[in-house]
Amino acid sequence: MKRSWLVRAAAAIASVAVAGAVVSTSSATARQPRRDDPATVAFAATTRSTSWTQVQKIALRFPTYHPQGLALVGDRIFLSTVEILEAPVRYPAPVDGYDRTPGRGVGHVLVLDRQGTLLKDVTLGEGTVYHPGGIDFDGTSVWVPVAEYRPNSRAIVYRLDPRTYRAAEAFRVNDHVGGVVRDRETGIVHGVSWGSRTLYAWSANGRQLTRQANEDHMLDYQDCDYAGAGKQICGGVTGLATATGGSYELGGIALRDLSDNAILHEIPFPKFSSAGHVVTRNPIALERTGSTLRMFTAPDDGEEVAGTELIVFESPVA
Repeated sequence: MKRSWLVRAAAAIASVAVAGAVVSTSSATARQPRRDDPATVAFAATTRSTSWTQVQKIALRFPTYHPQGLALVGDRIFLSTVEILEAPVRYPAPVDGYDRTPGRGVGHVLVLDRQGTLLKDVTLGEGTVYHPGGIDFDGTSVWVPVAEYRPNSRAIVYRLDPRTYRAAEAFRVNDHVGGVVRDRETGIVHGVSWGSRTLYAWSANGRQLTRQANEDHMLDYQDCDYAGAGKQICGGVTGLATATGGSYELGGIALRDLSDNAILHEIPFPKFSSAGHVVTRNPIALERTGSTLRMFTAPDDGEEVAGTELIVFESPVA
């Protein structure tokens, strides 16, 4: 398995180098049209009637806390999660621009094999900056934002080496960053704020390039992944009240253009976990194998009914 993972990771790194060469040479760009990732092509063809079958439910038998982001790196799965030691408490009135205390916690990136075995636990963050968000693998590094657990706060974006598990700070942001994606063609890092209400773009060293309001009011994105040809796929959830006074989680998945943040495709995803959560509540990751579109999800927290389970769904590709 180790050799297989290294071969796949090396191939991914090589593909990034090729993509970089295409971007830097305008004539080559003209000759070689940008291509969507195979999973993106398959997802763009889905509808609300598409059939998804649950094919696996893998119990993670170690502390998993509150999962946030998933990244598939060859034969390994990187799962970001927050361990909350002291939950933030809302202030009666804002204090220094904040609506709640920072709380206390520990940020983790858990490395698993595809059977759900824990291989490594990497801790990230500093002081009150302990809440990891949605993560993305760019072919070389896993990009991980870690923020204060409150809106309008601050964050550190890290680059994690998937071979050595060493993390290096890439840049800091004066806002809560809930997820990042790196465009493999341009090198630009895209991110979302608390509740994904604001969409950002930064250079790889943190220079802010754009900041705009999110035009999608249907979902709060929880985790996004690069989807090839300057696109990203995001999973999310929104809480709705029912007529009987209860609540309902509406889940969905969206395909977006990173160049202008346009929504290209969006579907609801009404599948639920052992604890009753919609499966896009926390992280998701998609991949395509032959004629199958596969989605990995981790919707439940560690302390819930069955603990955190890695739930895998598949859909046939036409």
